[in-house]
Amino acid sequence: MTISHTVGGFILTDEKDASRYTLTRDGHLISVLDYRDDGRTIALTRAYTVPSFRGHGYAARVVEGAVADIERRGDRKVDPVCWYVADWFAANPEHRSLLRTR
Repeated sequence: MTISHTVGGFILTDEKDASRYTLTRDGHLISVLDYRDDGRTIALTRAYTVPSFRGHGYAARVVEGAVADIERRGDRKVDPVCWYVADWFAANPEHRSLLRTR
């Protein structure tokens, strides 16, 4: 199942079958956020931006969109396995309630 949302001229897609969020624009893949979902927690495992698009904040956009989607659903906690995602949460403390507690 694939679910897409338009976010600021980009398309954010939750590709559930591939366990990843993608950020595209004009049909071009820009950034990817891989995850593992165990039904209670979503481990955000790797943020990646296509090299030719790096340096424009696209990884932050895909993480922000994924976090908003997870928050909207309200049925999962987040485990920020990827260093970039952990740094994003540190820079956006208003979303810390979404983090899984150990």
